[in-house]
Amino acid sequence: MTKAEVIAEIADKTGIEKADVSATVEAFFKVVKDSMAEGNNIYVRGFGSFVNKKRAKKVARNISKNTSIIIDEHFIPSFKPSKTFIGKIKNSKKIKETANA
Repeated sequence: MTKAEVIAEIADKTGIEKADVSATVEAFFKVVKDSMAEGNNIYVRGFGSFVNKKRAKKVARNISKNTSIIIDEHFIPSFKPSKTFIGKIKNSKKIKETANA
């Protein structure tokens, strides 16, 4: 599902104009990105958490040149779904049907 499809579905279910829904969704994404860039995590009860995960410094290999490179310690954005979100997916009949097909 694309962002445009999500916006259209929210507009259909709520009766709000697509332009207003689009602005709201864009504002949500901007708040998430800006907050995480500042080092803050975001917790949405019943949905999940957007957290910054720390990756340790490590030595990697450049296969094409056969050399070692050092990757410094860094942070990556991560999403951890809530238990209710996980439960809904696990108990989804449609997902079970497509997995068995």
